[in-house]
Amino acid sequence: MSTSLKDSTAKDSANVAVSHQAAKSQSDTLAVKIRPKDVSNKRQPAVVLDEHTVEIVSDSGEGAQKCGQSFATIAARMGNSIWTVEIIPAEIQPPARSIEGASGNRVRLASRRMTNGGDEADLMVAFNDQVMLRRSREQELKPGCTVLLENKWKTHKDPAIAAMYADAVDEMVRGGYDVREIPMEEECLRLVSDPHRGKNMFVLGMLCHIYSLDLQLGRNQIAYIFSKKGETIVNSNIALLEAGFNWAADNLDIRYRIPPAKVTESQIVVNGNVAIGMGIMASGMEVCAMYPITPATSASHYLSEVFSKTGGMVHQAEDEIAACAFAIGASYAGKCAVTITSGPGFALKQETLGLAVMAEIPLVVVNVMRGGPSTGLPTKTEQSDLLFACFGGHGDNPKVVMATSDIEDCFYSMITARKIAETFNVVVVVLSDANLASAQQIFPRPVYSKDWHAPPFDQSPVPEDALAYDWDARTGIARRFIPGQPGGMHTLTGLAHDRNSCVAYDSEANVDGVRHRSLKLAALQKTLKAPVVYGAEEGDLLLIGWGSTRGSIQEAVDRVRAKGHQVSSLHLKFIQPMASGIREVLGRFKQVMTIENNWSDSLESELIDEDNRRYTELAMILRARFLVDIDCYSEVNGQPIKPGTIEQVILDKLQSLEGQS
Repeated sequence: MSTSLKDSTAKDSANVAVSHQAAKSQSDTLAVKIRPKDVSNKRQPAVVLDEHTVEIVSDSGEGAQKCGQSFATIAARMGNSIWTVEIIPAEIQPPARSIEGASGNRVRLASRRMTNGGDEADLMVAFNDQVMLRRSREQELKPGCTVLLENKWKTHKDPAIAAMYADAVDEMVRGGYDVREIPMEEECLRLVSDPHRGKNMFVLGMLCHIYSLDLQLGRNQIAYIFSKKGETIVNSNIALLEAGFNWAADNLDIRYRIPPAKVTESQIVVNGNVAIGMGIMASGMEVCAMYPITPATSASHYLSEVFSKTGGMVHQAEDEIAACAFAIGASYAGKCAVTITSGPGFALKQETLGLAVMAEIPLVVVNVMRGGPSTGLPTKTEQSDLLFACFGGHGDNPKVVMATSDIEDCFYSMITARKIAETFNVVVVVLSDANLASAQQIFPRPVYSKDWHAPPFDQSPVPEDALAYDWDARTGIARRFIPGQPGGMHTLTGLAHDRNSCVAYDSEANVDGVRHRSLKLAALQKTLKAPVVYGAEEGDLLLIGWGSTRGSIQEAVDRVRAKGHQVSSLHLKFIQPMASGIREVLGRFKQVMTIENNWSDSLESELIDEDNRRYTELAMILRARFLVDIDCYSEVNGQPIKPGTIEQVILDKLQSLEGQS
């Protein structure tokens, strides 16, 4: 019960598999062999960089996201480490050429492991002037950022649009940006009659040249993503790719090369939702019940395509409540099931989750968090469901709550979650978020291990004197019965019950049940290792985070430690229960603060003081549990917190501490 429940159990099993070269060779078989003209003597010498961040933005439906994802995949196959962030408008189809309509992808590529989307972009490709302005006004571009802008709007027949374009370019130039006007549509029209959906492949070709990427890998990527649409479509898009590559070689004086990351293992590139789906299959779970909801849906879409190959099934129910009930029924029948949702769906599941807690049926629940409340921000990231996950539901409702911190962790967390659920017969809530759901990261290719699966269910006859809830006095764990097991017949109920599963309203039976269901969290807590401090074991300031903030927090800590400051961080995977040893870590730092993507009041507001301030969700839990004065910083702007932002928060906090001393 100790080592088998830790994340390291599954993660340590992941070793090398197919090499980068083998993966490249395998993808070459998909390629349609169309060679570009020779432009070798026209290429600019490449500037070698450690990292660079690129944004591709357009109106919705123009393919900027597919372009960004493809660019990231090609860079990863070249050996670069990557992290991507989707740029998603609030509306499904906002008005064309609107400030609010920016849609696309940010790609951070580097020669070292990437754990977050970084700060502002170094280069942006914009399909129109208005989406360009949106990213500039949101301060998402570095000073002097190179902007490659579609110039078709410059001579638009509508004078108002042409004027808007001119004003936008003027604003960007005055802001110090290096704006390059590119005839994207004009060049695409040489090859296709409607460049609206092909321009993204022209841009992909431009980026392949700018970042010194292997054009053959670009052809392979196109052949793969358009393979179901036929050879004509594949050839057309490859022609656009090569046209973009050649145009950039002939006309642009910018060229970079990001040396490959130093890795010796085979790598894969997936987003967080796909990693969750892969982890579900790797864990041996066989049933996923769901109802579509942004931003969780793509995890079940992925499972729908591949789950049957591992003997699993996806059930799409009529609503979130039915999906949860179906999953509970499958688990009751002996199959540990998972249900995937987001905040509003998680809210609807609460009463049914209470049934799983009361009946002690193992269940894994994935909540891919988004902004709220109500419908909130369906396409934006937030970490506002932590208290809800820990304490949601009526009555005493103990659940295990854990959070994923990066794409790789999304995979291994599912293996851990299933083991905990079946060992303790509990509900395990795994918190991801919209940031991780769509972000892509490269990580070592997992190698399957039988240890990831639970042992075969013991269906031997139940002893005559065994009770349905014969709780262990020390751990609270009772043997799990399944329907049809000889001697295991009993009435399953969500009502308060005694050890024989008979409805019982007397105080003694109720206290007995509540106590033992709670003991399971304590028993699990005894198996958990304290999280490792990132940085020195003691110092002036300790940052604490959970979930997808880990990469940004640790990068910020590295930056300020390089400046000589005594700052460290602690990242919590298990929130309920928490591992032992955290109290001792807190005591070794002069000040502690959390960094979170949920709300906290600012003391700069004239209405807010120490008595009425609302703290971030993790800060509230830590303050209550350890009785330590823990400060907090948070953002709820729908975007991942940047390492540069956290760096400045750290420096400001250290300065205030110096003023107090």
